[in-house]
Amino acid sequence: MESSPIEVSVEGGVATVTINRPERKNALSVAAANGLVDAWERIEADDTVRVAILTSADCGVFSAGLDLKEAAEIARTESVDILSKMRDPFHDTMRGCRKPIIAAMTGSLMAGGMMLALNCDLRVGLKGTKIGITEVKIGRGSPWAAPALWMLPQPVLMEIVLTGDLMPIERLHGYGFTNYLEDTPDLVRERARDLACRIASAAPLSVVAAKGSVRATMDRGCAGGLEEGKRLHEVVYASQDAIEGPRAFAEKRAPVWQGR
Repeated sequence: MESSPIEVSVEGGVATVTINRPERKNALSVAAANGLVDAWERIEADDTVRVAILTSADCGVFSAGLDLKEAAEIARTESVDILSKMRDPFHDTMRGCRKPIIAAMTGSLMAGGMMLALNCDLRVGLKGTKIGITEVKIGRGSPWAAPALWMLPQPVLMEIVLTGDLMPIERLHGYGFTNYLEDTPDLVRERARDLACRIASAAPLSVVAAKGSVRATMDRGCAGGLEEGKRLHEVVYASQDAIEGPRAFAEKRAPVWQGR
């Protein structure tokens, strides 16, 4: 019996969330989906965590999305859709996390795996892998794909969602979907860790406000995003860290952030 489909570790202000279902191509079972909700709630509540990395066990696939075998079994035995058994089927908790999330995509990703990638703020991919939103091929849906319009050209996104075909990650990298592509899974994780450590060393209030401002602009449009960004940064400008940063710069030393 599967005991821990989601593993969480914290080191140096960086939380690493690992989908650990390599035997099922890291597909999201009910337990895995609910475990991810628990992970994001824990990360949001832990003040020692500055940034998170989402990765998965090596099997050639970062995440195949919904566990279709489990979905079929639940439909057969309980006559309900698998999404009804998930606490947060569209992963809104992850999308609402105030702390940056980096996707360390150590394999191909499709369907719900793409949803997880879209909910991340930075993405590191593996060369030679493929990406797709395959729902039209299996009679499911992708209402969660809308944010991809801020990450990919509209015609490309339309091709992805309407055909359900997988595309080489190199093509999407050319449009800016991924920050970096690496040669091996270990190098993917290494790059993600480097990015995470750089973020974790920055002023925590500024990082949260910066992510919030960009997300608000995506959600509300330019004018609304600017207003929300100003509101989010009020706590930053009034903080002790806003004094510490310039002082440390003038004294030619590393700043000591208080997060207040």
